[in-house]
Formats: sequence, C-alpha cells, structure tokens
Amino acid sequence: MSTSPLQYPQSYTQEDIQQILQLAITHKADRDDLTREQLLEIAAELDIDTQSLEAAENQWFQMKTLEQKRQAFDIYRRSQFKQKATRYLIVNTFLVSFNLLVVGALSWSLYILLFWGLGIALNAWKTFQSQGEEYERAFQRWEFQNELKRTAATVWDKLQKAWQA
Repeated sequence: MSTSPLQYPQSYTQEDIQQILQLAITHKADRDDLTREQLLEIAAELDIDTQSLEAAENQWFQMKTLEQKRQAFDIYRRSQFKQKATRYLIVNTFLVSFNLLVVGALSWSLYILLFWGLGIALNAWKTFQSQGEEYERAFQRWEFQNELKRTAATVWDKLQKAWQA
C-alpha cells in the first residue's frame, strides 16, 4: 500500500487563501503572539496597503471594544438579577416561615411566593436573553447612562481642580 503525494491546486480562490492564511497565522500564534510590526509586514507581503490595514484594524478594535462592553453589560444584568433573586429568597423564606408558624399551613404567603416568583422568572428570561431588539435597547440605555456618569465625573474632577487652583 503506497500513499500518493498531495496534489496542490495551481490556483486558489479568495476564500481559500483567507482560510489557509488564517490557519497559518493561528498555528504561528499558538507558539507566540504577533507584534504590530509583524502584522504590517504580513500585510505588505500580501500587497495590502497601509490605509486598508488601518481601516480593518480600526474596525476590529471597534468590534472588540463593543464586545467588551456587551460582556460588561451582561455581567451587570446578571448581578442585578442575582440581587433580585436573593431578595426574593430572603423575603419569601421569612413570609413562608411566618405563615407556617402563625397559621400552621401555607395560605396567604403562597400567593406572594407565586406572583413574585412569576416576576422573577420573567426577569430571568429577560436577563439571560442576549439578542433581539429589547436587548439592544437595554444595552444602548445602559451604555448611555455609563457615558453620562463618566462625563459627570470628568466635569466634577475639572471643577474640583479649578476650585483648588
């Protein structure tokens, strides 16, 4: 049984070239990170002009920044949900215990447990839903609020420095 040598094609499509280069860069990156200078060299060897590379790099940076903001937003939403769920557990544990001690059975506390539980369940669904228009609106609202906080903190710092001067 003999193995025949691989027959490489004489030409490649754009998609094939991208996939091969992406695999090659991934293999190299497994060994060590590439520097920005190496990125510029690779682009030059591929006959990619500096402007196109910088535009792609800016687009990549914006996408990465947006992804980091979305991750921070998701962490924020989950921490908010965790606080609500903890409050639900503490209050309802008290109410159910009180109801059992006073009445000896679950009566009125069961209604509070169920209705508040419905609200918590809906909030959980909303919290862990990370796509769609509602998520985008909530994300944009959160991002706007954070931007306002940063702006207010900057203005406050400048006012304090001005008063100290």
